[in-house]
Amino acid sequence: MCAKKLTTTAGSPVPDNQNSMTAGARGPLLMQDYQLLEKLAHQNRERIPERTVHAKGWGAHGTLRITGDISKYTCAKVLQPGSETAMLARFSTVAGEAGAADHERDVRGFALKFYTEEGNWDLVGNNTPVFFVRDPYKFADFIHTQKRHPRTNLRSPTAMWDFWSLSPESLHQVTILMSDRGLPVTPMHMNGYGSHTYSLWNAEGERFWVKFHFKTEKGHEHYTNAEAEDVVGKTREGYQEALYNTIEGGDYPRWKVQVQIMPEAEAEVTSYNPFDLTKVWPHDEYPCIDIGVMELNRNPDNYFAEIENAAFSPSNIVPGISFSPDKMLQARIFSYADAHRYRLGTHYEQLPVNRPVCPVHHYHKDGTMNYEGQQTGVTDAYYEPNSVDGAPEEVPAAMEPALKIDGNADRYNHREGNDDFGQVTALFELFDDGQRKRLFGNIAAAMGGVPAEIIERQCRLFDQVHADYGKGVRDAVKSANLGKYDPNAVPVTEATPQDAAE
Repeated sequence: MCAKKLTTTAGSPVPDNQNSMTAGARGPLLMQDYQLLEKLAHQNRERIPERTVHAKGWGAHGTLRITGDISKYTCAKVLQPGSETAMLARFSTVAGEAGAADHERDVRGFALKFYTEEGNWDLVGNNTPVFFVRDPYKFADFIHTQKRHPRTNLRSPTAMWDFWSLSPESLHQVTILMSDRGLPVTPMHMNGYGSHTYSLWNAEGERFWVKFHFKTEKGHEHYTNAEAEDVVGKTREGYQEALYNTIEGGDYPRWKVQVQIMPEAEAEVTSYNPFDLTKVWPHDEYPCIDIGVMELNRNPDNYFAEIENAAFSPSNIVPGISFSPDKMLQARIFSYADAHRYRLGTHYEQLPVNRPVCPVHHYHKDGTMNYEGQQTGVTDAYYEPNSVDGAPEEVPAAMEPALKIDGNADRYNHREGNDDFGQVTALFELFDDGQRKRLFGNIAAAMGGVPAEIIERQCRLFDQVHADYGKGVRDAVKSANLGKYDPNAVPVTEATPQDAAE
């Protein structure tokens, strides 16, 4: 006989979980049947709001092992040679809802939480090194184009391409998304990137800019659109199945961890804005340095508790790692944590999957989900500053060095003087004929139902990347007979100077 007793949430034993209480054999139900009411009430509340973006995700636990030595760049204990840190990874699509198919052409989220002895360090990135926009003012509008049209309740290719064709900075990410790498076979067959520029600082108080890279050791494998359609016809959970079964079978996926390092002063003289999320740092200028390995080796015991409740935010940093003037990063420092406060509750970081492994002391008070009460450890210390002996005090030694701001305001003006084409040209020229043909075909397939004016406006942006790019897309669109597209008969509304500068 099982030793565990079925109880109510208050701990009382449940004598009968098969038959509800009634007034007599055929009478109505009784209000006093609390276990029945509890089960119905909990069922009504089993779902929480899904993430506005990155709703469909897959995750696992693992370990970060540091083998390289970058102690001259950072004092962060998690990045010191020989360090081994427990972690959680969550991969996701951006646009799809929680019930969407895994194998859709989309950017993949690549979110990591490291449980360090100095607090949680979260790195919230993607499987691409760049993003569609560089200014947070445009983020909500961009996401609207990826979601459902308010009237049709369908995805709108017109909205998507209209936005992109008016936002030249999106060209880099669009090209990656529509290339072979836009549809990885599994989460294990794609790279991850911190994407944003972060900073490191060392024991001497020197600051360095850094890009984080996670290179898959499984190798890159991708599906074509047609192959992905076949997979989706058989299963909508292909990523979940692959990740879970791979780890359960003991074939633990690994990623080589690398960093690019830029001395602080060099950010003032690069030919590109190193804090622009639509740009990469050329590897010949700032080569990747191997620093360790990330391995996923344990599946969650409960997906909801450990993956759905997981809350990642770039605001979670540790001494030796910090932020940069990247506008998108600066906005996400607030917006990610605020999303969790809305979705999970005020004290979401008290949930086991989000709780740090180090002691936690703070003066945040009351509110939903504060199930541990006061976090100061001293009853009378519920405000700060105070003169209560033993109360938590600030730690001046954890202060990072002062951020040196370039006096040239125009240098980081995100609307003017940006080259949105050069890096995309370099990427396009790396593609062989087969890769280009698939790129053109993927773009044409995604333009179904899009007005000819928007198609031509987008193609004129492709022209500025490379003549073969614009021509190839036009030919693919005509071949697909999308609205009998004829670029010579399309009146195009030119972008305003401000749009062009963006």
